[in-house]
Amino acid sequence: MKKKALPEKLIYEIWKNQAFKSDISTRDGEKIIVHDRGVEAIELGGPDFKNARVQIGSFTYVGDIEIDNFHSDWKNHGHSKNPKFNKVILHVILDDTDPRNFVITKDGRKVPSISVVDFIDESLSASLREQVAAHRLDTINKISCKQLTSLVTEEEKLEFLKKLGIERFKRKCERVAYRLKEILYIEEMKVAEPEHGYDIPLEYLEQKLTYRELNNKDVWMQLFYEGVFEALGYSRNKEIMGKVAKAVDIPFLRTLGTNETFIHNAESIFFHISGLLDDHPSGKQEETSGYIRSLHEGWNALKDSYDGRTFEKEDWAFYRMRPQNYPTVRLAGGIRLLNEMLNHNLIGNLHRKFREIHNLQMLKVNLRALFVTKGGGYWSRHYNFDTECKPPTKFFIGKNRADEIVLNVVLPILYIFYEMFGKLKYASKTLKLYSEVEMELDNSLVNEISSALNLSSHKFGPLIYQGMLELFRNKCSKDKCDECEIGEKVFHE
Repeated sequence: MKKKALPEKLIYEIWKNQAFKSDISTRDGEKIIVHDRGVEAIELGGPDFKNARVQIGSFTYVGDIEIDNFHSDWKNHGHSKNPKFNKVILHVILDDTDPRNFVITKDGRKVPSISVVDFIDESLSASLREQVAAHRLDTINKISCKQLTSLVTEEEKLEFLKKLGIERFKRKCERVAYRLKEILYIEEMKVAEPEHGYDIPLEYLEQKLTYRELNNKDVWMQLFYEGVFEALGYSRNKEIMGKVAKAVDIPFLRTLGTNETFIHNAESIFFHISGLLDDHPSGKQEETSGYIRSLHEGWNALKDSYDGRTFEKEDWAFYRMRPQNYPTVRLAGGIRLLNEMLNHNLIGNLHRKFREIHNLQMLKVNLRALFVTKGGGYWSRHYNFDTECKPPTKFFIGKNRADEIVLNVVLPILYIFYEMFGKLKYASKTLKLYSEVEMELDNSLVNEISSALNLSSHKFGPLIYQGMLELFRNKCSKDKCDECEIGEKVFHE
């Protein structure tokens, strides 16, 4: 018999023993008479009971019974795509809160759904409802084939994820190359960064870049800067962080001084143009009042030289965000990295380490160290204006986020840089680092995908990690099981 997770196992036993206190019926009021409960299935990935005989209203059906916790499990577990479930005649569930009273098979047939809690002893019903509530909090089905992935070998899953990981890397590189030409085009046309998207002329995209264009250090620094800011925005503030980086460009940032002067001036600029300071003309805390006053003074001295976009506080996401992930703290960390880029040759050091360090594991550690950023100043003690964080923030950018920056920003840019300059040995080295060296990565989506695929021990390999993201975002979330090698195997073989 298939192993069932609680509380689904209890529904399984209720159906097996026909432990109903009263007659059962559909939500439409049609009486159900079970002439034969069916045979317990031994096949993995199919309905729970086979060859049942059930009368629904005046019609008697012969077919299979599927048991789930929730109505939504029919779709989440991939039953709606799986031809093995085409013979299901009754969908038996526990949860009674979903208003839908049927599911649809792959061949388009409607199947009634009934909740057992309507027909069992009240004390048992109450207990099961509590278990459902707890189970719902603990379970988030991200991929339809979650219950079936054991039908695919580990080797097959890993090979498919590696292929997806390479596809994702290539697409990142293509975006870098396009943005590079976009920045050069804007510079050549001597126009400001447009507020809305536009198309670069095809002939410009197709022409080969000159050595003078490729050797423009500010263009490459702008690419790194935009990529780092997007990475610091995580998924929820990625877009707005990228827009801010495009608005406050490298030539302007070069005018802001060095070290503490740069950090103060940059904070004055970024917190004003981002809109994050709008609602804070002063602060209740003495430290906050003094800090805000200094930001206003800095802005007043610099604003006439800034002619870029400004943004609103409403452009930013804050809901259910941990203090260290607040946009204010992320901007503070990004500003300190900008100081390293502009005033301490961070990118030059990055290239030097990449060329000189041959051991890939050691190279990873050294690249990460360039982006780990210690907390300091006002934002190590606060996460919003006038709101303290306890304990203080030790690192604006820690090891996990630094590894994400190396993986998603540094390696694609380095690959394009070395490829365009004909340094193929180093371009190849970026791919080896991307493919072979484990990194300290932490992503809740990847954690769930790796668990669903039974590949948790492999998720720290960058290629597999990126493959899992690619799998979900371009296959699972778009319901493209027929274009997925895993989905094709579990649903159609």
